[in-house]
Amino acid sequence: MESPDPPKPSKASTYPEPLVIPPLRDHRQTFIILHGRGSNGVTFGPPFLDTQVTESQTLRSCFPYAQIIFPTASRRRAQIYHRSVINQWFDNWSLQTPNERTELQVQGLRETSAYIHSLLQSAIYQVGAENVVLGGLSQGCATALIALLTWDGEPIAAGFGMCGWLPFRKQMEDIVIANESSVENVKGGDDDLFETLGEAVGDGDDDAPTQAIAFLKEELEMSAEGRSTAVQKVPLFLGQGVEDEKVPIGLGRQAVSCLRHLGAKVEWREYEGLGHWYSRAMLFELVNELRIMTSWKED
Repeated sequence: MESPDPPKPSKASTYPEPLVIPPLRDHRQTFIILHGRGSNGVTFGPPFLDTQVTESQTLRSCFPYAQIIFPTASRRRAQIYHRSVINQWFDNWSLQTPNERTELQVQGLRETSAYIHSLLQSAIYQVGAENVVLGGLSQGCATALIALLTWDGEPIAAGFGMCGWLPFRKQMEDIVIANESSVENVKGGDDDLFETLGEAVGDGDDDAPTQAIAFLKEELEMSAEGRSTAVQKVPLFLGQGVEDEKVPIGLGRQAVSCLRHLGAKVEWREYEGLGHWYSRAMLFELVNELRIMTSWKED
């Protein structure tokens, strides 16, 4: 079955053809996996798949029916690197101060999310949403999470991220927490319940997580049509090394907290002695969790 043509990216950015690794057997599932900042699909993909997960299996052989797609980010100017042009899904400032200069992230996250959504649409057309997984490493993890939060389509089978963080995490979590606090105040106050509760959760019928995701879409200048709540139905695995020297482990923990506030189901793992990369132990747990999350039958 042929997939529909994906939407074209804007003139501001172009995305090279992805590296597509065919399945070892029949094509039943599709993985879309995003590399980190400064890398590309061709460099990142094959060594990642060849990693030994057990004595007898590599990551690729664990999912023999999966087509695995490694997209490559467009080349953009990185402000923190003196405007050097590198492969990056979006621009961002120092992760030591993740809430500074967040405007740098907007264009890249908007364009890249649209691109990733087109890949999801194509994969779903081929194998069904229940057989599609989206994941990424480092900035690829951050991108995958934003793409899932802004996804209006069918919930996919699962998502995963390694060594990542969540852009606009503080703003989204603040919205949810503020709403929760307002609702708690209503319970103990003398104000008119319905009037105050309406102010707490907004004029419409949207709950706090939906409001937070709507804020994200507005911040990224994306269409606000439709409610992007698919992420609440997509189980997530996130893992990170405690000794991560590029993305502080605290950012990973904060991302998990925010995602859970938004209604996502997240399995979180930390790895002692591991820096900014994946490990055999991480991939072993990733494989096990994905098998549980997807319930795929491998005959």
